[in-house]
Amino acid sequence: MEIRSEGGGGCVQVKCDNKVPPAQVIPRTRLQVWFIRVCSSILIWTCLVQLMAVGELWEQPRRVSNLTNVLIREPARPLVVARNYISNGFLKVSCNGGLNQMRAAICDMVAVARLLNLTLVVPELDKTSFWADPSNFDDIFDVKHFIDSLRDEVRIVRRLPKRFNRKYGYQPLQMPPVSWSNEEYYLQKVLPLFSKYKVMHFNRTDTRLANNGISLDLQKLRCRVNFQALKFTPEIEALGYKLVQILQSKGPFVALHLRYEMDMLAFSGCTHGCTQEEAEELKRLRYAFPWWREKEIVSEEKRLQGLCPLTPEEATLVLQALGFDKDMQIYIASGEIYGSQRRLAALRTAFPRFAKKEMLLEPEELQQFQNHSSQMAALDFMVSVASNVFIPTYDGNMARLVEGHRRYLGFKKTIKLDRRKLIELVDLHHNGTLDWDEFSFSVRIAHGKRMGQPTRRLVMVDKPKEEDYFYSNPQECLCGGTSCDDLLGSGNISTIQ
Repeated sequence: MEIRSEGGGGCVQVKCDNKVPPAQVIPRTRLQVWFIRVCSSILIWTCLVQLMAVGELWEQPRRVSNLTNVLIREPARPLVVARNYISNGFLKVSCNGGLNQMRAAICDMVAVARLLNLTLVVPELDKTSFWADPSNFDDIFDVKHFIDSLRDEVRIVRRLPKRFNRKYGYQPLQMPPVSWSNEEYYLQKVLPLFSKYKVMHFNRTDTRLANNGISLDLQKLRCRVNFQALKFTPEIEALGYKLVQILQSKGPFVALHLRYEMDMLAFSGCTHGCTQEEAEELKRLRYAFPWWREKEIVSEEKRLQGLCPLTPEEATLVLQALGFDKDMQIYIASGEIYGSQRRLAALRTAFPRFAKKEMLLEPEELQQFQNHSSQMAALDFMVSVASNVFIPTYDGNMARLVEGHRRYLGFKKTIKLDRRKLIELVDLHHNGTLDWDEFSFSVRIAHGKRMGQPTRRLVMVDKPKEEDYFYSNPQECLCGGTSCDDLLGSGNISTIQ
């Protein structure tokens, strides 16, 4: 091969001894150009896709951070110093019931673990109840925050050490603690069992710790778990905050916990306003669950005793009587209302600014929460806590825990409906005995002192099921002492307006 340089132009001419005919060189060059273009196109598109993905990741926290008046994050805090203690064993718990029943149980079980110097395993959530929600603890709550925020009180682990697993032949002692038990029961009856069984599994956890007669430190710990440690996952929080922002941007709103869902009506036997076919369907559902003790129920008797949730029609009358006008936003915090649009017609007519989460969010935003009743309930919980007024139509677990949260946030207005009195007034109005003005006045008078004001928790030593629930009025955590005496007084009677 000979190489020559031709002066002036800086060109180099290559002369090869083995010449290749021009016809063979051209196809090879085109193939190279085509190959380079294809590779370049693939590379460019790959880069664009990556940039778009990075952009989405960058934009998402910015969108979340724009929820200025509702998404107020606490600054990151250093980990609290872990409490150093000799553990007496491991406590496993399987919570039963819906989201808020399980939430209260988790608070109780942390307190029990602290009292007995146990290591708590992250609680298991109910997957076998009527709702059949497959969610695990970390699908609803921020498990890392839960563990880290309580490390100065109790040691919490995600799972049992392998040596205690059943596949290694270890069988923990399973038992449900006695309901409404005090510290003495756990110290004298439960703690000694850990010397023989290093692991105990509480397979029921609802109402297993008394409301009253518990030491101040443990009561405050229950509050700390409830109000600080049990934080929802970032996905639930982001969507819940978005719901709140949408509502707040349109003005004040009432969260109406309309507990008129199929499970509630079936198990309570309350069928007022239902068709005969619907009443039969609800009865069949009640009989389908063998552990539901009460089968034959007289609906009207329970209603007159105030033991039924208000119907949507009754709730509409009560809202109007309390002074809310048609321009007020009414957010329905509930699952699917039994009877659907037919039963909601009166409420929608009276309050056109009626809303549900399914109406405020896009279907794809709720898609990941579908068929997960506890996660959907968490969204309603957040909106209810943030609302200007909260009104539950039945005193179930969600109603009571939301009430307690609102007290903790400064005694935000929560109207506790006197259902027995309301049913009497509604029936008198319907039969013409009370005109509208008399009916409205009577409803307001009946609820003047039922609006979430500071009050003492009712104690009934021999009837723990009938006394006030700790989580609806955790007075030890609200006023810096053991009571709210300094806040009580006639000036604290709230009004609607």
